[in-house]
Amino acid sequence: MKDLTTGSIPTHVIQMAAPMAIGMLIQTLYFLVDLYFVARLGDAAVAGVSLGGTVMYIVLGLTQMLGVGTVALISHAVGRKDQDDANLLFNQSLLLSFICLGITLIGGYGLGGAYLASVGADAATTREGLTYLHWYLPGLALQFALVAMGSALRGTGIVKPTMVVQVLTLLINIVLAPVLIAGWGTGHALGVAGAGLASSLSVAAGVVMMWVYFVRMEHYVSFRASQLRPRIETWKRMLAIGFPAGAEFALMFVFMAVIYSVIAPFGAAAQAGFGIGGRVMQAIFLPAMAIAFATPAIAGQNFGARNPQRVRETFRVAALMSSAVMFLLTLLCHWQPGWMISRFTDEAEVIAVGTVFLQLISLNFVAQGIIFTCSGMFQAFGNTWPALLSTAIRLLTFALPVLWLSRQADFRIEQVWYLSVATVALQAVISFFLLRGQLRIRLAPLQAGGANS
Repeated sequence: MKDLTTGSIPTHVIQMAAPMAIGMLIQTLYFLVDLYFVARLGDAAVAGVSLGGTVMYIVLGLTQMLGVGTVALISHAVGRKDQDDANLLFNQSLLLSFICLGITLIGGYGLGGAYLASVGADAATTREGLTYLHWYLPGLALQFALVAMGSALRGTGIVKPTMVVQVLTLLINIVLAPVLIAGWGTGHALGVAGAGLASSLSVAAGVVMMWVYFVRMEHYVSFRASQLRPRIETWKRMLAIGFPAGAEFALMFVFMAVIYSVIAPFGAAAQAGFGIGGRVMQAIFLPAMAIAFATPAIAGQNFGARNPQRVRETFRVAALMSSAVMFLLTLLCHWQPGWMISRFTDEAEVIAVGTVFLQLISLNFVAQGIIFTCSGMFQAFGNTWPALLSTAIRLLTFALPVLWLSRQADFRIEQVWYLSVATVALQAVISFFLLRGQLRIRLAPLQAGGANS
């Protein structure tokens, strides 16, 4: 357990974000390696894998329901020096993770085909997406166990073991990708099925490594069979915090589905260009996300320890650092966006779509950094409803106009990106003002009670 209620806030942010950033940089490499080999299979494969990958947002939503509640409540328990409650929360999160694992497999195999058929640009794209999804689903389902264990550690202020496992997992994936996708060394290329299988095998290895760490090394929170019985009251505590955060990702799934649907008439090349541009964007977002992910544990422990000034300082430091990183990433995407897209495809139409996407969508990077940081603070307070509200407003202000625009004779794909930039800026403003209200409501009683600063 690491005490984050004393010492320098900027140092804590850097110390917690740095291991996450290293792991995320390795993850960036995985994204790019995976994308490189899939792109060699053609536009339909890229578009299909991108479509199948959108199901990840549903799984991310469920993992957020589990992980956000776990981090927030365990960090509060650590701040109160209540180890028994931290242990109970950890074991109940494990129980919920196994339940969610089953739901993911049943839902994915049962409903995935219908979803892909509804948004795919053509039959080839739908077929490739379904193949990828079937092999990727086991890995998605196993994410719940990783999230339960990693969130428990993050709530106690420990991030290095999770980072090490993540790096090793991603290295396994990087090695397996060319072997399974392209048939390197075996002569048996599995195509998009290999991409899904590589991910599933690497996640399974990560679960085993994290399990071994908990059994042998972790002492503050640990497996206890007596605490694995369902505790409905504990579930309510966790899901009250986690449900809004999970619903955010469910809305992101709807957001992505709307985009794929409205650009489908432009063909598989357009969906492939968006898919490649989106993967590149996700990859370069990761350093800023590492900063945001450090925020809940630091602010949460200080909130639990009744240190309002340190809670405010955590937000200020994280917001400044995240904004600086996002500004540099904006410059990167305006410098040579076409070069970044062309590393993964030589199709002129795909490159054109991806280039324009990166140039325009990068205009909202700083705003997105503010949104990430505000979401981290909402998690620290154990109230993620404001983040869900801001995301819902963004979805409504994007989806309704873009669906109307898509039915106009002069509809152009660039209009989708412009509208996305505008609605992200709106979401950033809403998130910031909602957080100001939460800071006032949550911290005023601590100051009135003579809290430490």
